[in-house]
Amino acid sequence: MCIFYTRYTVIPLIASSLNLETILYIVIAAIISLIVTVFIYGYKTKYSTKLTWIFGILRFTTLFSILVLLINPSFESQTYSIEKPKLPVLVDNSYSIASLNQTQKASSVLETLKQSKALNDKFDVSYFEFGTDFQALDSLSFDQKNTNISSALTSVEELFDSQIAPIILVTDGNQTFGADYQYIDSKLRHGVYPVILGDSIKYQDLKIQSLTSNRYSFLKNKFPVEAVLVYSGTDAISSEFVVTKKGRVVYRKTISFSQTNNTHIVSFSLPAQRVGLQDYTASIMALEQEKNKVNNTKRFAVDVIDQTTNVLIVSAILHPDVGMLKKAITTNQQRSVTFIKPQDAAAVLNDYQLVILYQPNSEFTSVYKQLQKLKKNTFVFTGVQTDWIFVNSVQSYYNKEVVNQNERVTASLNTGYGAFGISSIGFSDFPPLQTKFGSLYINAPNQTILEQYVDGIASESPMLSTIEIDNTRHAIWDGEDLWKWRAQSYRDTQSFEDFDSFIGKLVQYLGSNKRRSRLEVSSTSFYYNNTPINISAQYFDKSFVFDPSAELAITVVNTKTKKSNTYPLLLKNNFYQVGLNTLEPGTYSYTISVRDQQIARSGNFTILEFNIEQQFLNANSKSLERLALKTNGAAYYPEQIDELINQLITNQSYVSTEKSQQKAVPLIFIKWLLGLIALCLSIEWFIRKFNGLI
Repeated sequence: MCIFYTRYTVIPLIASSLNLETILYIVIAAIISLIVTVFIYGYKTKYSTKLTWIFGILRFTTLFSILVLLINPSFESQTYSIEKPKLPVLVDNSYSIASLNQTQKASSVLETLKQSKALNDKFDVSYFEFGTDFQALDSLSFDQKNTNISSALTSVEELFDSQIAPIILVTDGNQTFGADYQYIDSKLRHGVYPVILGDSIKYQDLKIQSLTSNRYSFLKNKFPVEAVLVYSGTDAISSEFVVTKKGRVVYRKTISFSQTNNTHIVSFSLPAQRVGLQDYTASIMALEQEKNKVNNTKRFAVDVIDQTTNVLIVSAILHPDVGMLKKAITTNQQRSVTFIKPQDAAAVLNDYQLVILYQPNSEFTSVYKQLQKLKKNTFVFTGVQTDWIFVNSVQSYYNKEVVNQNERVTASLNTGYGAFGISSIGFSDFPPLQTKFGSLYINAPNQTILEQYVDGIASESPMLSTIEIDNTRHAIWDGEDLWKWRAQSYRDTQSFEDFDSFIGKLVQYLGSNKRRSRLEVSSTSFYYNNTPINISAQYFDKSFVFDPSAELAITVVNTKTKKSNTYPLLLKNNFYQVGLNTLEPGTYSYTISVRDQQIARSGNFTILEFNIEQQFLNANSKSLERLALKTNGAAYYPEQIDELINQLITNQSYVSTEKSQQKAVPLIFIKWLLGLIALCLSIEWFIRKFNGLI
C-alpha cells in the first residue's frame, strides 16, 4: 500500500490563553526575579553603573525566563494548511490492451498526464495499475490475465475516503471478472473520467462466448456440454461448430446467424469412454474477414473416473439443513446423495461409503445397530430436535447431558487440526447455531475442528470433531441451522465455493477408510492458466501430529520439454501450499518431498491454455460512457487527452481547501525561550571575561 504525502502551506499563529492564576504566578515570578537581581547587582555592588545595568538586565531576563518555564503556561497554536485535491490515475495493465494494439496509446496518455505542469500544480496526482490485482504503478507490462475494473474503482475510493478525488480511468472497458462497474456509481463520490483505449467500430465476428462442462464424469456415463455462440455483423451467415478430441471430430453442428438471430446456445452430451483426463477443443469456423480469430476456439477438459462416493442422509424430519447438505456435497460430481427415512435405512446401508445421521432419535434404533455391525463411517448432526437420551444410550463415542433449554453458539477454527488441510472461511463471523444446553464430551480418540463459543466466550466444548477408531471414521457436528452459514458465506464472497469446499473435505475424509499417510497432497488433474494453480500438502510426524517446522519442496517437470523447476511450499495455517501460475500451459509431473526425510509423493496435472483477455474485439465504450455519465464525469479518447486535462483544470468542483488546526502548546515547547536563556548567560559570561571579572 502506498503512502501519500500532501503538500501543505503552513501558517502558524500563536495566541495567549492564560488564566488569572497563571498571570498571577508570572507577576510573582517577575517580582522575585527583580528582587534577586537588585540584591545581587544593586546592593553594595562593586561594578560600574554601566556594567551594573547590563548585568542586571541579563540576570533578570535569565531568572524570569527560568521561572516562567517552571510555571509552564500554555498558549493556543492555530495552523492553517492548503490541501490540493487528489487525482488518482488508474491504468489498465491487462493483456487485452496489448491484444487490441493499444499499448503505445496507453503509455502516451500516461506520459502526457505526468508532463502536464498545470495539472500537477492543481492536483496531487498519483498513479495505479490494475488487472487481476490493484496496486501502485511501477511499470506497465500489459500481461495481466484478468481485468477487474470495479475492484480498482472501489479500492481507490476507499483509499481517498472523504477527500476530493476525481478518477482518470485509462482502459478498454473490457472486464473479465468482478461486479459490473456500470452499477457501482453509488459507491463513488466523485466523477470518473474514462480514457477509452481501443476501436469502437464493430467488425464482423464469430466467437464462443462461453463454454461449460462438468469437471468430472464417471466412466461409461455421458457428460453435458453447453456452448454460447455469438455473432457480430449485419449479413446472414452460416458456420460449423465442431468439437474434436486428438484431431478426431466427436460433435458437429451447422448453425445459421443473422443480425437479429445473433446468439445460439448449443447443448449436447459426450460419452466418457476412457478413465483419466480427456482434453477437447471446441471451434466455430471463422469467417474470412474476421479480425480476431482467437476467440473462435476454446479448450476444455473432463476428468473421467470409475468410482464415486455414495452418501446416504438419514433424517426423520424436514429441515433446510438437509437440502443444504445435498447441494454442498454434490457440488463435486464425484459424489451422489440419497435421502431416506430411518425406518427404511437399515436395509441399504451397505451400498454407501458414508452415512449422515441428521438429528437422530429413537426411530434410528435399527440404523445404529446395522451401522455397528457393518462398521460404517458416520457423520452425525445434532441440534435442538435431537433425542440425546437415545444418542447417549446407543453409542459410546460421545455423550451430552442436556436440560430442556436451548442456547445459541458460535464457532472458532482450531488451526492445529491435522487430519486434513482446512483454511478459515470466516467461521467466527457466521450467524449463531442452535443446540441443546450442555457440554459435549468425546470419549474416543478425536480431533476438534470447530470449538464452541457462547456469547463470545469459549465453552471448552467442541462444536465439530472427527473420530478415528477401529478402522472407522466418524464426525459429530453439534449445531442446527447450518444453512445460514452457507448463505452467509455466499453473501461474503459472492460464491458457495468456500463453504462447499469445506463440507467436501469433510465428506472426502469420512468417506474413506484409507490409512493415513504422513505426507498428504491435494491437487486436481487440470487447471486453466487464467485461474490460480495451487497445490497443497500436509506433513505429519511419527505420531501423526501436524509438523509446522518441516521444509517441503515440489519439483515440477514438463513432460514434453523435460524442463524441471523446484519450488518451496510455504506454510499457510495448518498446511503447506505452492502457487504455480508462472508455468506455461502443458502437461506436468511433480514430486513433493520433505527435507531430511525419505518421504515423497508424486502426481501429474495439465494446464490448459485459455486467455480470456484475447477474446475482445473492441473497446467497451458504451459501458465506460455510461459510467462517466452516472458519476458526472466525461469519457474521452487518447486523442482528446488535452481536452480532459483542460476540463479538470477549469472544473471549479475540484479546488484546493484550507484547513485549520488548533492546539494548546506548553511554553516549554517554545525553543526560542530556551535560546534566550542560553544567550543571556553567554553574553554575561563574555562581558565578565572581557572585563577580567572571571
